[in-house]
Amino acid sequence: MRPDRAAIAPVPPAARLRGLRKVYRRTVALDSVDLDVPTGAVLGLLGRNGSGKTTMLRLLLGLSRPTDGTVELLGEPMPAGACRALTHVGALVEGPGFLPFLSGRDNLARFAAAEPLVRTSAIGETVNYALHRVGLDREAAIDRPYRGHSLGLKQRLGLAAALLTPRRLVILDEPTNGLDPAGIRDVRRLIGELHAAGSTVLLSSHLLSEVEETCTHVAMLSAGTVVATGTLTELLEADGPALEISTTEPNAALAALRHCRIPGYVERGLVIADLVETPPELVLSTLASAGVPVSEARRRRTGLEELFLRLTEEGT
Repeated sequence: MRPDRAAIAPVPPAARLRGLRKVYRRTVALDSVDLDVPTGAVLGLLGRNGSGKTTMLRLLLGLSRPTDGTVELLGEPMPAGACRALTHVGALVEGPGFLPFLSGRDNLARFAAAEPLVRTSAIGETVNYALHRVGLDREAAIDRPYRGHSLGLKQRLGLAAALLTPRRLVILDEPTNGLDPAGIRDVRRLIGELHAAGSTVLLSSHLLSEVEETCTHVAMLSAGTVVATGTLTELLEADGPALEISTTEPNAALAALRHCRIPGYVERGLVIADLVETPPELVLSTLASAGVPVSEARRRRTGLEELFLRLTEEGT
């Protein structure tokens, strides 16, 4: 086989969980979890309180050992390979942990001093850049004791600690907790920058709008098991791709579609055309040829909230 036609080896996932089970005494926190976090993706981890999201993140980072199953992080078995993998991982899990009597800046400097990839001479520059990325470089309170910081300031500081150096993987547990709308917007911008730079982001959140706006992939947990996983587009079109059409002549639209053997029906005044075997361009050209007025047409997608509630209710 010619080299230029050789099959391209698949990119290994940034994280891989197989048969993962975690039991605390008589409580099963995770049960038979299989999940891949695709390299370069922004994966949103969704689940109700107590579904096992934070437990999964702790197992990924080697902060806890699984009762059964295996965990790989950046190709390293966890927790045995933590020293090799975690150098390239930034994480904010269960809130930031800093010394209360030190200022935010000094706390961040201590974190930078412990980073293997940060030279001692570059600590000050590294801290200043991290503060700039999270919008704290002009915040006077950053030089006051950490104990007096607001919840939003503490959360931003935790994000800065997670982003002190370029990361192959960033794990964020409820990163917008305590942030105002401007702070939430900044976090979304940061996630977009990380994605554009090629980093993989694993985001745990209870804000469905946040996940829908920032994530490329989604995994849903219910009662310790994964009930759905895939790209955001795949999940939102789980009921089948369709086109919603607004027209003043729905009966004529249906007749035109059926004449061309395109499945369709009327729902809440809208004509719904099935796109499983038909491109949207053909649907619209069919209606135009039949003289059917169309005021609006858009791809129909199941709302993430609707899908989440349906799947997590079925899993409980």
